[in-house]
Amino acid sequence: MPAKGQPESEKNAYLKYSSLALQWLITLGVFGWVGYWLDGYLGLAFPVFMLLFGFLAFTGLMIQLYRSINKP
Repeated sequence: MPAKGQPESEKNAYLKYSSLALQWLITLGVFGWVGYWLDGYLGLAFPVFMLLFGFLAFTGLMIQLYRSINKP
């Protein structure tokens, strides 16, 4: 956690990137779980939907990260 003597901009950056990390974990977890459940529901031996949803989530998160880093 940031110390009390740090400027507001450093605290805001810490919170910004902490929230991005949490969003990554939750999004990848939810998309992976939904794909895993769908694969089991359809009885597929190869985890097609888990890989597909994981890839889609990763792609979307990389776009979001790129946009958040390049904000002025």
